Amino acid sequence: MQEGKPKPRTRRRKAARPSELTAAALGLFVEKGYAATRLDEVAARAGVSKGTLYLYFDSKEALFKAVITMGIGPVMERGEALFAELRHDPVALLRALLGGWWEMVGATELAGIPKLMIAEARNFPDLARFYYDEVISRGRALVAGALELGIERGLLRPVDVPSTVQVLMAPLLMLSVWRTSFAVCDAEACRPENYLPTYFDLVLNGLLTRPDGGEA
Repeated sequence: MQEGKPKPRTRRRKAARPSELTAAALGLFVEKGYAATRLDEVAARAGVSKGTLYLYFDSKEALFKAVITMGIGPVMERGEALFAELRHDPVALLRALLGGWWEMVGATELAGIPKLMIAEARNFPDLARFYYDEVISRGRALVAGALELGIERGLLRPVDVPSTVQVLMAPLLMLSVWRTSFAVCDAEACRPENYLPTYFDLVLNGLLTRPDGGEA
């Protein structure tokens, strides 16, 4: 009976290692950049050997993709679930999608990933394409879908949807990048508690139709 006790702990530890490795990798990728991060550093930060890391990820590229899939994948899944839940109310859906991105990415340690991808996209086009397909295109589709629903129902005024999606996401990305960079110089310039209400005020008042059906 005593001999069997360590085994469940061992199984739990092995199951936990991929997430521990991706958490360590995320920190190093954001701190040092993709090119400068070495797998032995990731292993050391996670408290395992480099050989153990290779049991789960056969390359730095595979590890990076896992960071995206395990970190931001759930954000995309949550957005898709919100779309199904709130499609009856496009305005609430739009706000939930945009606000949810900030809460789950911009306000967390995952905020370093967009900044990292902006910096590294041209140097590593294959990784940029992976990020674009797994994150950017899915996020765009969700916001575009909310806009289209709102326009169809007369709640939002007609706009060019693709360019509006870009315009809606850019301020949130800027807030995220500022938080992980220039906030060390001026933390007051982009305080989320001030910035986000202003952002939503401008967005919604810019998109909503008037009660009489005309444009705002």
